[in-house]
Amino acid sequence: MRIWDLHCHLSGVAGLTPEARLGELLKYADRLGIERLCIYMGMKWSQNPTPDDLVRQNDEVLRALNKYPDRAFGFVYLSAEHTEQSMLELERCVANGPMVGVKLWVAARCANERIDPIIQRAADLQAVIFQHTWFKTNGNYAGESTPDDLVALAKRFPQVPMICGHTGGNWELGIRAIRAQTNLYADLAGSNPTAGVTEMAVRELGTKRVIYGSDGGGRSFATQLGKVLGAQIAEEDKKLILCENLRALMLPILKAKGIKA
Repeated sequence: MRIWDLHCHLSGVAGLTPEARLGELLKYADRLGIERLCIYMGMKWSQNPTPDDLVRQNDEVLRALNKYPDRAFGFVYLSAEHTEQSMLELERCVANGPMVGVKLWVAARCANERIDPIIQRAADLQAVIFQHTWFKTNGNYAGESTPDDLVALAKRFPQVPMICGHTGGNWELGIRAIRAQTNLYADLAGSNPTAGVTEMAVRELGTKRVIYGSDGGGRSFATQLGKVLGAQIAEEDKKLILCENLRALMLPILKAKGIKA
């Protein structure tokens, strides 16, 4: 089976440079037959990055992509707290650069309409849109989105596909939250490799709305792959989840950029 990993970072990995860290990730990916990694955010994060932080972290990802252009895809790190700089980064890294997606983390909840210019421009560029989400038992960070926030955003852009990062962490709640909003996809990355997560996602969302990701280097490729490879679903469903669903979302921008996949 082809495997594309939707959800990888340069943090939590050995290496003093972005290039070295992506190389380290690829060393382990090769052991497990993972063909491509989607990477976003730099070597040191902040929950509410300044405009300069966004540029620095995106520069680090660009360096890593330049070293391994045939093994990784880059998503530009943006923040609705800094819409003007985020729009500039979209142009620099996606419209005029090699990146193919957008990563939104925890600085500002995505239900707020100030994020809309970012989403509209990303959609114009056919970039894949990824929003971190979580349902935390002890309360979310101030700017951290839940799947419910993402549903509110997705309703404003019903024709734009978006990915629900971590499926909300508490995946039983997250799957139910996004179920009716058919332009939302579930990212399997990041929660513990509990039995049943993939089966429930397939049952409630349909196979074509479920995508494998690992959250490496914060989590291991092997345990996260186990959620899919060990799931009680058809082999054809596993092929879709491990690569083909993500590849289908990416194909428009990949073709526009002349990237073979």
